[in-house]
Amino acid sequence: MERIPILRMGEFLVVSIQVDMHDRLAMALQDDLTGRIVATGARGVLIDISTLDMVDSFIGRMIGNIAGMSRILDAETVVVGMQPAVAITLVELGLTLTGVRTALDVEKGMDLLRAAVGRRPREDADDRREE
Repeated sequence: MERIPILRMGEFLVVSIQVDMHDRLAMALQDDLTGRIVATGARGVLIDISTLDMVDSFIGRMIGNIAGMSRILDAETVVVGMQPAVAITLVELGLTLTGVRTALDVEKGMDLLRAAVGRRPREDADDRREE
């Protein structure tokens, strides 16, 4: 069965979904991701869904479940790259994705994760080095 790669970047895990999500793949991602959070002690998870053109209610709930499980494991979750059609579909399905932070792109998402775990966004850190 195919798997979605989970990359480690310091104290964060990055998931870039590059394939069409189906139910079994979403469940495997949930299991793999929670296992990696525990194994690495990750403080944050960034999920890039920029290639997803559509989601159904199951995939939407799985994203919410992943965020909830991550929070229980002391890791923040940020979803980035949501297409307008995906956002519209989630609203029409009545899915609010409670506890899921969103950002427009990976860079802004990483800054949001850094802020959520008490780290300065990259621009602030760069400014401090120049002083």
